[in-house]
Amino acid sequence: MSNKDRRTTDDYTGLKANIKHVVNTARLGSLLRNKNDRNRIIVVDVRPFADYTLGHIPGAINVDLMHFHWIDTSNLGISQFNKQMQTLLSNLGLTKDKRVIFYESNSGPSAARGVWLLSYFLHRNVSLLDGGFEKWKKERYPIETKSNPYKHSAVGGKTNSKLLATYNEIFTAIKNKGDQVLLIDSRSNSEFDGSIIRASKAGHIPGAINIDWNENIENGAFKVHEKLRKIYSNIPKHAKIITYCQGGYRAANSYIALKMLGYRNVKVYLGSWGEWGNKVGLPVKK
Repeated sequence: MSNKDRRTTDDYTGLKANIKHVVNTARLGSLLRNKNDRNRIIVVDVRPFADYTLGHIPGAINVDLMHFHWIDTSNLGISQFNKQMQTLLSNLGLTKDKRVIFYESNSGPSAARGVWLLSYFLHRNVSLLDGGFEKWKKERYPIETKSNPYKHSAVGGKTNSKLLATYNEIFTAIKNKGDQVLLIDSRSNSEFDGSIIRASKAGHIPGAINIDWNENIENGAFKVHEKLRKIYSNIPKHAKIITYCQGGYRAANSYIALKMLGYRNVKVYLGSWGEWGNKVGLPVKK
């Protein structure tokens, strides 16, 4: 294994708070070559089906997660979200002993959303393929074109509320200035400052800081620890962090980056700007 291949394991596994949310191509290739290991993993391609049919990692099933935006974090909204996601995840053939690996073209938001989603549903052994399908293909690992069927299994309804933030939680934190919650806006600077308008209101949540999720990525994969650490160097390790974007996908990528760096208390605001920027009565800053 080259130093480049070792990057996402050697650079991050020494962190006590790290959950192994990232796997490199060399490791996945090794797992797929071993029959016993291959039977214990589920590979999920979250790209559009049209891309999946042109070629994908052998054995991968296709679930285009971009179809499942959610912008209602009221109590009823979260209850409905949980039920819909249970139905979706029941297609994966999920069991407690299975390791799930999500991938897209690169280390992007959709695969990150998959990792966050399964973590929210208390499945701990879940990862993102660093560099995605483009890196896999570039390194000449096997590819197939046949579609693979879903395998149904029941998914429990228990969730980890410590990973999901609601609009009411953020609004309460803003009102109670004693609640030290740090908001990270993972959108572009133009969305953050209101130059680009993607809701009825433009701008950002008051008090948020802007760290574009693209800053996490270099050549399609997560940056090495030293570079990633510099991006978040002003964020205290003990901080209560909530990431958000437009729909909770780019925010999931930032969530993984922070987890890789050892941050323990990180949530994703599921509704993100799609909810906040369209909801009457919530404060906005430009």
